[in-house]
Amino acid sequence: MKQVNIHEAKAQLSRLIDIAEQGEEVIIARHNRPVARLQPIRRVARKPGLMKGRIRMREDFDAPLPDDWLNAFEGREA
Repeated sequence: MKQVNIHEAKAQLSRLIDIAEQGEEVIIARHNRPVARLQPIRRVARKPGLMKGRIRMREDFDAPLPDDWLNAFEGREA
């Protein structure tokens, strides 16, 4: 873990991003007090179809809402 002050972070942001991309965490401090963390984004590979068969929609999912629900959503009194 590397700690830098804000002034250094502004001056060397590209280099600090390179460090974070390689897996090292960078702490940005103000007056030697940590205030932010620069870390790599962990990308997770997504596989299509993982939820197949687990999500179901009712046959009436697109039916009109009852009047009292519609009025509530639109902010009208019943």
